[in-house]
Amino acid sequence: MKIRTLSVVSVAAVLALVATGSPAIASVQGTIASQQGASGQDVSAPQASVWLTTLDRQNMLTPQAPVSFGDAASSAPTIVIDPETTYQTMDGFGASITDSSAAVLSALPTAQRDETMRSLFDPTEGIGVSFLRQPIGSSDFTAAPEHYTFDDVAPGKTDFLLRHFSIDHDKKQVIPLLLQAKKLNPALKIVATPWSPPAWMKTGDSLVGGRLKSGVLYSALYAAYLTRFVAAYRAAGVPIDYITVQNEPQNRTPKGYPGTDLPVAQEAQVISILGPLLKLASPKTKILGYDHNWATHPDDIANTPPGQNPETDYPSKLLATSAAKWIAGTAFHCYYGDPSAQTTLHDQYPDKGIWFTECSGSHGPTDAPAQVFSDTLKWHARTIAIGVTRNWAKSTANWNIALDENGGPHLGGCDTCTGLVTTHADGTVSKDAEYFTIGHLSKFVKPGAVRIASTSFGTTGWNGQIMDVAFRNPDGSTALVVHNENDDPRTFAVSEGAKTFEYTLPGGSLATFTWPASAALSDGLTPVDISGATATATSATTDAALAVDADASTRWSSGQAQTPGQNLTVDLGSAKTFTRVAIDSGGNEGDYARSWQLETSIDGVTWIAAASGAGTGQLTNVDLPATTARYLRISSAGTAGNWWSISDIRLYV
Repeated sequence: MKIRTLSVVSVAAVLALVATGSPAIASVQGTIASQQGASGQDVSAPQASVWLTTLDRQNMLTPQAPVSFGDAASSAPTIVIDPETTYQTMDGFGASITDSSAAVLSALPTAQRDETMRSLFDPTEGIGVSFLRQPIGSSDFTAAPEHYTFDDVAPGKTDFLLRHFSIDHDKKQVIPLLLQAKKLNPALKIVATPWSPPAWMKTGDSLVGGRLKSGVLYSALYAAYLTRFVAAYRAAGVPIDYITVQNEPQNRTPKGYPGTDLPVAQEAQVISILGPLLKLASPKTKILGYDHNWATHPDDIANTPPGQNPETDYPSKLLATSAAKWIAGTAFHCYYGDPSAQTTLHDQYPDKGIWFTECSGSHGPTDAPAQVFSDTLKWHARTIAIGVTRNWAKSTANWNIALDENGGPHLGGCDTCTGLVTTHADGTVSKDAEYFTIGHLSKFVKPGAVRIASTSFGTTGWNGQIMDVAFRNPDGSTALVVHNENDDPRTFAVSEGAKTFEYTLPGGSLATFTWPASAALSDGLTPVDISGATATATSATTDAALAVDADASTRWSSGQAQTPGQNLTVDLGSAKTFTRVAIDSGGNEGDYARSWQLETSIDGVTWIAAASGAGTGQLTNVDLPATTARYLRISSAGTAGNWWSISDIRLYV
């Protein structure tokens, strides 16, 4: 036995429930009482703390009663956490302190501004924003009367020696806020991005549209300009962790705001010069390529100059150039395409990282505030908070961190964008849906955390299921972010090792669960790699291979009521040794085999009956003596009106 010490998180949850008079306080008190005997010793299973945001705003990152892991299996769809299977290391989550954001925050009374900054950046009192994307010069979100860069000269003039270079504009509002943010959260990382080179470096002598002038000279001048920026910001106390060389390089017709058409060859040339310069001037600053949508927007294709390649494969083409030696990875935006593009690129270039650097919530001219909050929360939860991170992104960043109640100020560009927070004419500040979708990550997933495997049944395209992503923090604790895509409440289970808990999540809501490292959660099993496995089935409405694609949001289904003899055969590709077969029927409740039989084979000809039983829920774990086989055959041995589905088969040893 060990003496129980309630965590700060548990105490905070209880105090919050007391303060709000929540009826859940009774259950919390009962839980704590059950955890402690007269001697104060711990006699309980591990607990998970819970924070919830609901569409009706009754809960906004609100602590809930903790839940306990137990020994009983669940019949509900089960999120299986596998901490031994790891993916990308996380840099952080956040937004951008644009010129507009700096203006509206700086206009607040000092006390209100400080409180707002704490709510954004303080890891304890706020959501701990840990990643910022900062414009190098002007974007569409600027409060200045004219667009600017850090080396502007009169039309027709040049400044080859960069004598006019200055970041004085940012020293007035942007940099003081960045310094305050870094003080509140020393782990904060920054990626910097230009919307345009200085106009004198461009065709058309304008910040809006055009291209960087061709030739090594202008590529070198632009690289020198970016290096000067990094050095100047570092001297001002704001080191730059990452830099991209052009925001949205395929946006060829920006609507009244800075932008540059920068083809792959030009970007590669700039990076080839910038890389060695940064190695000397700021060796810790890494270069990211592309910084645009998951897929090339049709308008960008249509606006490609006649006879030129629209370069719809821009990211992969850039990483195939010699400039790739200087590129740490690729940055993406949300405005066209799907997050799966990140995984596609990762599979092509697994040694290059993926960062997600921009997405803005938006609204129509007549949308009610409640609808804006609800729609933004749901889309950002499934697409940005979970979809982006499940597809290898090391960061998640929204666009403006703060805007005024009119969605500005802005100079061209978006007039329907929303921020993490909104400032109002009376000096108050309200929190928008993006504050919570980012907060469910940034407050609980610390820089340096590693994404770990977890089964997830939802899709970014919406299928009404439970969707999730899991992380292991540097201190060994786990953070699990879960979204219910359905409009109705959904019950699901969470399983790690030998322990499980159940939870019911309101329709459309978003929750984060955290729990400390615990030996009690280990079952001693290790996943067996079955990548490359194939499958066939006796009957199906879907491809049998979907049962072995390591994606629980897809499924093989019998396409008809369950009858004896229906079966799925898996070819593992080579003989594997295992002691557990997990047969996961996924999120379609009731589609599990009411009675099943498992057979194994070395050659696919001679079969050995390994186990049989009655299905009791969505996840069936079949434990065996150490077994070596290349083939598995899972058969239905009973009758039921439900279809039989298998979304995922996993092996453990």
